[in-house]
Amino acid sequence: MADGFSIAGRAGADGDVEVVTFGCRLNACESQAIREQAAADGVTDAVVFNTCAVTGEAVRQARQAIRKARRERPSARLIVTGCAAQIDPAGFAAMDEVDLVLGNAEKSAPGALIDEGLRVRVGDIMSVSRTAGHLIGGFADRARAHVEIQNGCDHRCTFCVIPYGRGNSRSAPAGAVVAQVRALAEAGYNEVVLTGVDLTSWGDDLPGAPRLGGLVRRILRGVPGLPRLRLSSIDTAEVDPELMDCVASEPRLMPHLHLSLQAGDDMVLKRMKRRHSRADAMALIAAVRRVRPDVAFGADLIAGFPTETDAAFQNTLDLVETADLAFLHVFPYSARPGTPAARMPRVDPAVVKARATRLREAGEAGFRRHLDRIVGRAVRALVEREGRARAEDFTEVAFLGDAAPGSVLAGVVAGHDGRRARLDAWSIAP
Repeated sequence: MADGFSIAGRAGADGDVEVVTFGCRLNACESQAIREQAAADGVTDAVVFNTCAVTGEAVRQARQAIRKARRERPSARLIVTGCAAQIDPAGFAAMDEVDLVLGNAEKSAPGALIDEGLRVRVGDIMSVSRTAGHLIGGFADRARAHVEIQNGCDHRCTFCVIPYGRGNSRSAPAGAVVAQVRALAEAGYNEVVLTGVDLTSWGDDLPGAPRLGGLVRRILRGVPGLPRLRLSSIDTAEVDPELMDCVASEPRLMPHLHLSLQAGDDMVLKRMKRRHSRADAMALIAAVRRVRPDVAFGADLIAGFPTETDAAFQNTLDLVETADLAFLHVFPYSARPGTPAARMPRVDPAVVKARATRLREAGEAGFRRHLDRIVGRAVRALVEREGRARAEDFTEVAFLGDAAPGSVLAGVVAGHDGRRARLDAWSIAP
């Protein structure tokens, strides 16, 4: 599964092209490509909805946002793209508010947003054999840049519809990735995030089947001026030895790993068709901590997967503390049409909701333990906006004073308020 569900975007003024992003970091990366291509094509007065299909709630929120935009910008062209549009183009085309539906392969192509009289342009995503070829020149958020190194997924987890929105796994060539990272570093970005649908499968389709660890090493050696390189969500089953060595030996690779765990019970993992066991996950976490004690772990967890018993749920709940997870993305199970899990015996919706609440509470307790541990620790924190920065391990840091977004602060964590760490004194890091 890609990174956790979120929404980003702002209401645009009449005449603007606004891109409203739902879902993962990969969508955020592609939304920037859409913005740049719209500007190059001279497109004006449009709102583009880059949708997510991870949950039914994500689709519902996209539809709600489309209806709201039509009320607020009656003259604008409303264009829908992303995973939800790829999977259900007819459903979005049936909305009176929508002027154009674009597939994932089409959304950032030259001329994609130009009105050609066709209401739906959605191709066969399974026939796409390469990643988007664009090089993004910059991001509206000056704090960090995201680089798409991989797209699609060859695995078929029983709960997941994303392969049908993204297609099969395909990797960007290493040379192109290094060139893009170098360009972004030269443009002044102090942090780059490598992102994809199944990041650790990068290279499987390239000549010689290189691994992610080799790419990370090549980036760090080829772009010595980049202070911080970060990975988005990774799969426990695909961490290669060179990536482990990079975690151990490369201080510019940030000590924050977000794991696509989904559950902490072996039977549930088997029914999900995941490729790791609980023991595999615990072994990876322990191995990373041995070589990088300052690492912080996040995880995706699904509450109430079909057939999940009380005991199975307890195993997942216990995992949060046993694995000492600091950052959780909790998803109440959402049946996605056409997936095998949608045909399995369901857990009562009230139970699913209650389990999600308990997992989130466990996650909050885990995060507080993490905050307690880092008090007194020296950190370098990337400024995201006024008064807020992000430490190497992805902890949000509060500070007083003025510092430009994208700059890096050096200081010692003086305390926390249960939500973020606090720097009472800091300096701009060289």
